[in-house]
Amino acid sequence: MIDRKDIDALAMHREKMVQEQLINRGITSQRVIDAFRNVPRHLFIEDGLIYQAYSDYPLPIAEGQTISQPYIVALMTQNLDLKPDDIMLEIGTGSGYQTAILAELCAKVYSVERFGSIASKARKLLDGLGYHNVMIVIGDGTRGYTPKAPYDGIIVTAAAPSVPETLLTQLKDGGRLLIPVGSEHTQELLKIVRQGESLKQESLGGCRFVKLIGEYGWER
Repeated sequence: MIDRKDIDALAMHREKMVQEQLINRGITSQRVIDAFRNVPRHLFIEDGLIYQAYSDYPLPIAEGQTISQPYIVALMTQNLDLKPDDIMLEIGTGSGYQTAILAELCAKVYSVERFGSIASKARKLLDGLGYHNVMIVIGDGTRGYTPKAPYDGIIVTAAAPSVPETLLTQLKDGGRLLIPVGSEHTQELLKIVRQGESLKQESLGGCRFVKLIGEYGWER
């Protein structure tokens, strides 16, 4: 059980994370910075690791998955350039932390998670925090989620061997896709913007994520 003193200490660690890991590294969007201040990251961490919640590295969660390093979450989120009325697709709900950040910034988040147990835990936590603009779907994220397509933004929180065409077809004109692509051990974080029938691609640097499993990703 976390007492009042611990809550205050965690809040201080959260502010330190924002200053040192985000602002000092070039995260400039005030809306993104405010979202990171609002979302209590420690609630999305496994109990035994709670006091590492605001550290500068990823942490393990259930089913061999991870909660990404805060800076990577911020970098991907900032590059989505979300507006308050945007509709987002997230591939890989995981702990629900990235989902909560997105929910702070846009009108609706559709999030696809392949593990039912992870999805259930994230749903309960997000509901408890009042993020009712999130719908979690259990399924193969490499297929996207066609019932609500197209999307203003798509974020993929696992690494694919190549960019799934299924996700590209679900982007609106002007929509942004953020996805790590590469081998099992090293990847590039790509930003892809749809411009009519064309796609503009930009590399945001190296990264490392767990594998994106599915029909248009890695095999199990």
